[in-house]
Amino acid sequence: MSEPRIVCRFSCGAASAIATKLILAQYDRERVAITYSNPGSEHPDNLRFLADCQRWFNHEIVILKSDDYDDTWDVFERERFLVGHQGAKCTGLLKRSPTYEFQKPGDIIVFGYTSEEAKRAKRFREQNFEQPFLTPLIDAGLTKADCLAMIERAGIELPAMYRLGYHNNNCIGCVKGGMGYWNKIRRDFPEVYERMAALQRDLGPGSYFWRERDTKERISLDALDPNRGNHNDEPDIDCSLMCHQAEATIADDDCEAA
Repeated sequence: MSEPRIVCRFSCGAASAIATKLILAQYDRERVAITYSNPGSEHPDNLRFLADCQRWFNHEIVILKSDDYDDTWDVFERERFLVGHQGAKCTGLLKRSPTYEFQKPGDIIVFGYTSEEAKRAKRFREQNFEQPFLTPLIDAGLTKADCLAMIERAGIELPAMYRLGYHNNNCIGCVKGGMGYWNKIRRDFPEVYERMAALQRDLGPGSYFWRERDTKERISLDALDPNRGNHNDEPDIDCSLMCHQAEATIADDDCEAA
């Protein structure tokens, strides 16, 4: 009986890139599949980063795309819903659905949880005990900052959203973002900010992202004070001892593959 397939869910983020590289170094490459669920609204530079990583991996990345929706705006406008207590529909329709269609019974899934997210990974494992998955970054003790540094030291330019100071390489104008995030979007991508503000006007108060804590009054993007929120600068690109140990593992694999 053949061994189960190992599926790396590459997201065009630094953490998922390092997780994928580690898995390729640790397992038979014939068992490994790498997928990227393209939601259609990420920075166009992500495709450059994907191509760079594909060369670095020396392994194909399978791009998955929804057959029903073009991008997040298509979801928002057709579903007439942005985000609620149970999250955003765009994640399920644009990322989860194509991913689950690709997945086969018995697949081992690779997640890019960093060492800071160990508790989150533990909860996921407890809630999804029937799904085998690997957390190579946690196993290696790697932080998010470690991953950013390793990408740079591999000679790969970080994705544009990181270089612009965003904490994650999400879609431009993520409906799960806070006030500081959206004020940064207002400065960096004013056309995206205005498009979302116009969509909120069309959908009404139920689409507003936040409420005032004291009055519970909903806050629209039109009403957002440009000084509200605090979107910190990107994480320091620093590397721990665990980072160097992981790079040694990768280097050994690269030598064998050469």
